[in-house]
Formats: sequence, C-alpha cells, structure tokens
Amino acid sequence: MSEHVVQSPLPGVFYTRPAPDKEPFVEVGSVVSADTTVGLVEVMKQFAEVKAGASGTVTRIHAENESIIGPGDGILTIEKG
Repeated sequence: MSEHVVQSPLPGVFYTRPAPDKEPFVEVGSVVSADTTVGLVEVMKQFAEVKAGASGTVTRIHAENESIIGPGDGILTIEKG
C-alpha cells in the first residue's frame, strides 16, 4: 500500500470542521474517497473545500484546526487501498 499526503491548495486558515459546533470532516481511521471533503481553507473570508484526492484510510492529520497553512503544506495522510 502507498500513502497520499493531502496538501493545501492555497495559503490561509485551515479548518477541520464545517462549523465550530460540528464534528470534524475526517478523523484518523476515517475511510475516504477521492472526492471526500477533508477540510476547509479560508482566505479573505472565502472558503475553499479541500478534497482527499485519493481513496483510502486517514492515518495521520498534520494540520490542527484553525492553524495557518501555506500552499503545499501537508494536511493529512491517507493510506491508499
């Protein structure tokens, strides 16, 4: 099996959940498909969905909720398969 690191498409604030009172999009152990939303990046009050980009199981989450990330920064790792 191989790993896929989901990277931020742009700089901004990363959110692991759709709203403060909602559950996270994914957690370690979540099974995702390529089009699963795994988080949001906010830039100037605009929100961009971050998609998994691969099918598999989330094995590690690199970015914390409300952390500042740059383009290409690792958000989470998926074990493909």
